[in-house]
Amino acid sequence: MIFSLDFLYVLVGLLLGVVALLTLLDRDHPRRFTSALFWGLYAFVYLAGDHIPAGAVMLAMALLAGCGLVRQGRHGTLPEAERRASAARLGNRLFLPALVIPVVTVLGATVLKNVRIGDYLLFDKAHLTLASLGCGALLAVAAACWLTRSSPVQGVREARRLVDAMSWAVTLPHMLAVLGLLFTEAGVGKAVAQVSTSWFDVDSRLAAVALYCIGMAVFTVIMGNGFAAFPVIAGGIGVPVLVNVYGADPAVMAAIGMFSAYCGTLMTPMAANFNIVPAALLELPDKNAVIKAQIPTALPLLAANIVLLYFLMNR
Repeated sequence: MIFSLDFLYVLVGLLLGVVALLTLLDRDHPRRFTSALFWGLYAFVYLAGDHIPAGAVMLAMALLAGCGLVRQGRHGTLPEAERRASAARLGNRLFLPALVIPVVTVLGATVLKNVRIGDYLLFDKAHLTLASLGCGALLAVAAACWLTRSSPVQGVREARRLVDAMSWAVTLPHMLAVLGLLFTEAGVGKAVAQVSTSWFDVDSRLAAVALYCIGMAVFTVIMGNGFAAFPVIAGGIGVPVLVNVYGADPAVMAAIGMFSAYCGTLMTPMAANFNIVPAALLELPDKNAVIKAQIPTALPLLAANIVLLYFLMNR
């Protein structure tokens, strides 16, 4: 294959390595050595994750971030007047590079999934969507360079600025997803199953469905990531109760359960990369403003998921 997941991991690792190098060379950075070490370790995970004790590396990264040793650097930007003039010149064409990503992802996962160039598949069929997404991101960078008449080097600088702005929150989805797997291995799912069947009336189909969906949302609020909540709640309630007792379709149970988890994502500061970082980037006076704006959407959506799962799980 040409666009494999391993190839994309190497590209991400190289980009993070450049971010670490630029951070190390930034003499005005308040914590350049420890911040460069953080991004260097993260790059190392992508470049050699199968050959190193990745858990120890992630633990070291968590210690650096937890001790406040990962800070934002200083980035040279164009004067505001020049940026406004450039935005006015480009207009709505600025959105074209962003649109390239979903278009290429959909095409790669559908129309181009069996395309070969010589003896090689264009996309990794085992990870078709992710491979297509990575290809879309690369084409989006090329489109942005063509549109703005900038070089790829400027793209790397902007990547560093964005990564710096998000800081350690960039790693949260990965760490929390791993935490969910650790909870499952530790038997948290079995404990959830025991508590749910002891404290709640799962003899009622509606109660079982509501418990499953609400549990997904609540556990996501606690964990900050739906991927961390899913193996615990699905293993504790979804499979033993909904599938084994009520004969639910596992695909429907999983899809609507994950959607319920996303409702929790909308309501928690633990999902810092979704809810806290945007407030910081927009310089909002209330750091929880994004969460407050999303709660009126999250709660009705969670209720809708309960209704959908109740009626669709046996179809």
